[in-house]
Amino acid sequence: MTTALLVSAPHAAQAGPPNLISNPGFETAGTADMPACWSKSGWGDNDYTFETVADAHSGTKAMKVSLTRRVDGDRKALITETTACAPTVVPERQYDLALWYKSTTPDTSVTLFRYDTAAGWQYWTDLKTLEMSADYTRAEVRTPAVPPGTERIAWGVSVYGTGSVTTDDYVMEEVTVPAPEPDCTGTAEECLKGRWDVLPVQNPVRSMHSVVMHNGKVLVIAGSGNDPALFEAGSFTSAVYDPAAGTFRTIPTPVDMFCAGHVQLQDGKILIMSGNKGYPSADGTIGYQGLKDSFVFDPETETYTRTNDMNGGHWYPSATILGNGDVISFGGLKEDSTGNVTAEKFSAAQNKWLPMNEVNQTWSYWGLYPSMILMQDGRLFYSGSHVFGNGTSGSGASIYDYEANTITDVPGLQAKDERDESASVLLPPAQDQRVLTIGGGNNETNPVANRYTDIIDLKEPNPAYVHGPLLPQGEVDQGQGRRPQTGAEGKMYVSAVLLPDGRVFETGGALHDRADPVYEASFFDPVTNTYEAGLATDPVPRGYHSSSFLLPDGRVMSVGDNPGNGTYNHNVSVYTPPYLLKGPRPQITSVIDGEWTYGDTQRITVDRPIVKAELIRPAAVTHSSDPNQRFVDLPMTVDGNNVDLNVTSNPNLAPPGWYMLFAVDANGVPSVAEWVHLGGPQAMTAASADAPSAHVHDFADDLGSAPKKPLKKRDSVSVDPQISGCDRHYGNAGVCVPTVFPKKVKRTTAARCAWLAEHDYGRLKVNGGDDPLRLDPNRDGVACGKGDVRRR
Repeated sequence: MTTALLVSAPHAAQAGPPNLISNPGFETAGTADMPACWSKSGWGDNDYTFETVADAHSGTKAMKVSLTRRVDGDRKALITETTACAPTVVPERQYDLALWYKSTTPDTSVTLFRYDTAAGWQYWTDLKTLEMSADYTRAEVRTPAVPPGTERIAWGVSVYGTGSVTTDDYVMEEVTVPAPEPDCTGTAEECLKGRWDVLPVQNPVRSMHSVVMHNGKVLVIAGSGNDPALFEAGSFTSAVYDPAAGTFRTIPTPVDMFCAGHVQLQDGKILIMSGNKGYPSADGTIGYQGLKDSFVFDPETETYTRTNDMNGGHWYPSATILGNGDVISFGGLKEDSTGNVTAEKFSAAQNKWLPMNEVNQTWSYWGLYPSMILMQDGRLFYSGSHVFGNGTSGSGASIYDYEANTITDVPGLQAKDERDESASVLLPPAQDQRVLTIGGGNNETNPVANRYTDIIDLKEPNPAYVHGPLLPQGEVDQGQGRRPQTGAEGKMYVSAVLLPDGRVFETGGALHDRADPVYEASFFDPVTNTYEAGLATDPVPRGYHSSSFLLPDGRVMSVGDNPGNGTYNHNVSVYTPPYLLKGPRPQITSVIDGEWTYGDTQRITVDRPIVKAELIRPAAVTHSSDPNQRFVDLPMTVDGNNVDLNVTSNPNLAPPGWYMLFAVDANGVPSVAEWVHLGGPQAMTAASADAPSAHVHDFADDLGSAPKKPLKKRDSVSVDPQISGCDRHYGNAGVCVPTVFPKKVKRTTAARCAWLAEHDYGRLKVNGGDDPLRLDPNRDGVACGKGDVRRR
């Protein structure tokens, strides 16, 4: 986005050290109605004035920006974006910014723009919300590390509510935060690649879902665990893992939550929706069936409580928390195995699912576990990541505007019909509004999983995916032992975990649908858009029905693996990243207040200098999908070991709930997380027209595509009963014989049976009289028996 500056020709004043600002007190006049080196900026429908006034903090002049009417947008006085005026900065350095101000509105913040040597001037970030003040008050804040390629920055105060802000005496100083001398506490290889440990305890349940709760424990949910025998027996399970004790506790589970949706509510309880009403029939005429049931899990009592039902079944639904604490859900399969086309909304205020007529409907089928990521203005970005089969019609990715009830495609996603079981994350920090999508495949056509990486910047007026670097390759085991990956071989079922040092850890995955585990792990750096390959790999295969997630101590835990032969891996692995092997960690020695409100400044103390702090929303992950995972930067004001953290005023950037608070030193070493609760009146009233307007820039408002035409009301869409990619003519419903074998497997009985043997399928009963894959040519009712593969 451009700043749309109305530039006044400056008479540049020289900045003397240590202040890098030219004309910091507005004393030097410009050639127009703005002081030298200062310009008008802003956007939107509002009435405003810019004035140079005599009500100064020092000297004779100050700058006053007023809004008398506002529908949307903002107005700001910024440093002029020229080489003569905008301060030169050094990438990777940080800068302390300060000013004196008076304000009659709570809707004002310090905002930054940067000059990128490749892309020119662009919005960077908002740092600090300024409190109302009748008298001059000093505001200070430290920038994040300057991104690579940045030559200069411009900054000022943005006013986005009716009222006025008067500012004076700006200061900008470069700071250097000392980096502790790194002290490797592991082997030399571990300090470069990290370390995996397989825990002595085993996961007692066949968990498909993992949720990190605000007491530090982990809820793992199995339901029937993809085991038809347990379903028939009514044996549904969950467990709670306590990392401190290293123990699991099995939890009574009321219904089959196998392949449900889940999200953390603003009070820290876990909303779990839908699940499995029934497995596919043996003859393959009906597929999985979704439940209407919905429950809340309480981390304190470790019990489930029923809510009202959803309007329909949603096996494999999405679940995204909104800025006001409501939850919206799409997709999945209904009670009759058809595709569910209705949106569902859980009201935080009413603590219930709303009737269908109170929820905006597009009657669109989003598929299974569609990745719906909340944008900074309340819209939803469908990233193109989903589970099973092909992507949605069109470009495979889109922006959904709930209020306007429109869907608009966005371009650029590579191989949109091969993003089954890809992973999508909102890159750190959430303020940057960039989404990364990694890998994937297609369980219907069953190609080799891909290496694609796609990145989209939702701050652009017309955002589009661009190609990122190819996913690094590791080793794959196709039944004959591990071998190096070659050619275009990537992975699906990949896990992507946001780390407190600001990188993304990707791990696990498989080369084909529920088969051929890939042993590879890397870091993706969102600053450089590059992978660091060759990390230590989980010794346990992690494919279908596996989960990886961040623990509050900064390690990553991995559970699960449920290959097509119906087995389940109960081993638990924990990854120690290299940042935990660099010597002592910084400590958060106190958090003054654990209840945070939007726009707050919250003080913490630390035991030594840190360079950044952030909130990370705890995981609620299944099937490579956690659309609520986010890392929210907390700009800092530093006074020795006292650090004031500036909380975003926009609940869409950080939806209400519990977060892990990390402090990170100059070596990227994080503290152990402290838990804080973010909420307050603004989150509860964000959907109200009378609520204070959060500072939202005019992003993604010039989309190249027109919104799709609205669909007519309908009950459902037809879905193939074999949507899961499994041929139900063989074995039980917990076994997945692929409807399409990998391309390297010849279309003969011997080749297919050899592949099944290599993948430990064992004896398979043939269901009914049909044998579409020709696995039982002697027709004795057992697939791949000796008589079926004997040479004639």
